[in-house]
Amino acid sequence: MHVVLVHPNYHSGGAEIAGNWPPAWAAYLAGGLKSAGFDKVTFIDAMTDDLSDEVLEQKLRDANPDVIGVTSITPSIYKAENVLKIAERAIPKAVRVLGGVHATFMFKQVLSEAPWIDVIVRGEGEEIFVNLVRAVDEGRWPADRAGIKGLAYREGTEIVATQAAPTIKDLDGIMPDWDILTWSKYIYVPLGVRVAIPNMARGCPFTCSFCSQWKFWRDYRVRDPKKVVDEIEKLVNDHNVGFFILADEEPTINKKKFTEFCEELIARGLPDKVKWGINTRVTDIYRDRDDLKMWRKAGLVHVSLGTEAAAQLKLDRFNKETKVAQNKEAIRLLREADIFTEAQFIVGLDNETPETLEETYRMAWDWQPDLANWSMYTPWPFTPLFQELGDKVEVFDFSKYNFVTPIMKPDAMDRAELLDRVMNNYRRFYMKKALFHYPWRGTGFRRRYLLGCLKAFLRAGVQRTFYDLGKVGYWGPQSKKNVDFHFDGSREIAPAQMEDWVAISERKMKARERKEAVKAQLAKDKAGETETVLACGGGGQMDDGASLH
Repeated sequence: MHVVLVHPNYHSGGAEIAGNWPPAWAAYLAGGLKSAGFDKVTFIDAMTDDLSDEVLEQKLRDANPDVIGVTSITPSIYKAENVLKIAERAIPKAVRVLGGVHATFMFKQVLSEAPWIDVIVRGEGEEIFVNLVRAVDEGRWPADRAGIKGLAYREGTEIVATQAAPTIKDLDGIMPDWDILTWSKYIYVPLGVRVAIPNMARGCPFTCSFCSQWKFWRDYRVRDPKKVVDEIEKLVNDHNVGFFILADEEPTINKKKFTEFCEELIARGLPDKVKWGINTRVTDIYRDRDDLKMWRKAGLVHVSLGTEAAAQLKLDRFNKETKVAQNKEAIRLLREADIFTEAQFIVGLDNETPETLEETYRMAWDWQPDLANWSMYTPWPFTPLFQELGDKVEVFDFSKYNFVTPIMKPDAMDRAELLDRVMNNYRRFYMKKALFHYPWRGTGFRRRYLLGCLKAFLRAGVQRTFYDLGKVGYWGPQSKKNVDFHFDGSREIAPAQMEDWVAISERKMKARERKEAVKAQLAKDKAGETETVLACGGGGQMDDGASLH
């Protein structure tokens, strides 16, 4: 039994400007397969190697696997579908499998537009994929597919989804196979060292309206901190990793476990060998302000904060549960602890104007994070926000849902002006940082790290890869009228997916109606009970007007 995993060749000019990121999903799936006895697993990183379709096809022919697995986030979905289209041509007898967050929630859309996909894995893949591969190995595929939880596939003209699989309860039982990656490819540009993306927890207890993490992982689970440090120590010793980013949406949620993690890193002397970064919430920084120096001692050097918006109105709309003033305070606290801060701003809502974009710039400069990002407002098609926006969503070309392309058009601006204003914010912020801050603020590691970040930005700017500027034809304010985002207007929501959404919407509406009806009945019953009490024991009157006394 030979399984080939392929990471699709998708580039957007976003986070990849800081380096080539190792596809952790392949290591986790390969680890699950090998633990189950399937030792022959091959990984092809078409993205990092920038493989053409022709080269990829030849690699697949040479490998001749029994099963080919591909993953996808929303912007890479068409590339992932294309990989399996190539596989259909190159190795027609292989079972073609797609997984990932987009396919999990949009399986009717995917199977409608890419019928050559044999099956979709919905949700966490380690256990589901092993069960699928085992069925293929034992000759029970496709006869037994209906009995495997967490799948979706076509059966004639119908799209079938099996019962959802339970979430993985024992995360410590997952042993990723990091050896499957060619580590010399994955370099973090600011420090020039190898980078890894291990996982300490899955899920998130918060329900930000634009996010999919809480929907995909479903419940929040944390690994044993010592097991996580074991994994990091192995990455450092076996693969010479010098920087890692915890893949968790918010690793500081569980303060006790995060503290244990930091203390274990310190106890093993790992901060001298590896530095690391996290994404987290502003509220956690404020809560843990007395622990920040300990975090820094543990090797934490970079924190990306979901400040999201300069205006409280936007924070409320995103259900962020934070206040603008808290953002500034969190950045100050991190700066005092000598931890680099990266502030994330979401821009491009329907009420965005040149004035509000200017406000985010002024606020970013006032807060003085080390780095600032202005990400385009991008509603994932499977989040509550997407449903709420309704007809305001005009672009269904998911390859552009990458946080650097203006999917939404503000009422007061066109998309090209929005891009130009965002680039103006970047130019001003980083020019002033480069001239007056990075070369002169601090010495040693701090100075080297900041100049490394600046190098990453400058390299992407010169190559025109930042924000896909070269592809859209943006060269500065003078080019605004010629910007072309190349949206594929032929892309639409498939009828099967739309029917699913309508059904879900109707169920939610009926559930709300039932809830309101129950509340109304309870209120009526309570009012009736109150009237009875008054009439029987509160001095009320009888029908004939006679007093009870």
